Amino acid sequence: MLKDAMGGYRGTACEISRIILKYPENAEAWYNRGNDRASCGEFREALSDYTMALQLGLRFREAINAYGNRAMARIETGDLDGAIEDFSVIIERKPKNLWMLRTAYLNRALLKEKKGDSAGAIDDRRIAMQLSSNKKTTL
Repeated sequence: MLKDAMGGYRGTACEISRIILKYPENAEAWYNRGNDRASCGEFREALSDYTMALQLGLRFREAINAYGNRAMARIETGDLDGAIEDFSVIIERKPKNLWMLRTAYLNRALLKEKKGDSAGAIDDRRIAMQLSSNKKTTL
């Protein structure tokens, strides 16, 4: 599977689909096809693939990435509540990667603000700032 000079994938969705047909329980293949589809702007299809990958079971790190990627696809399709849910799952699972955790809080803050939840957005931004400054915090 090759990435072209512009950063897009070519031919991979078809190749990964063949793997999925042969091994439908392969969560990583579903996740990878979701990434390919999202990179091509096929957000509804990517949503389905990420959901299937999560249902089949991914390792912790891949699951965190899948929730984040699915949240971004949900934003693209107008499902802000679903995106908030996905960012909340990342926050609940507390990945050790502080950048990922901080990003989940910031993205959730933006969505809460967009939906009119100013207090929730302020709380999420406060926690994100604490994570940025590497202060010990109780999450």
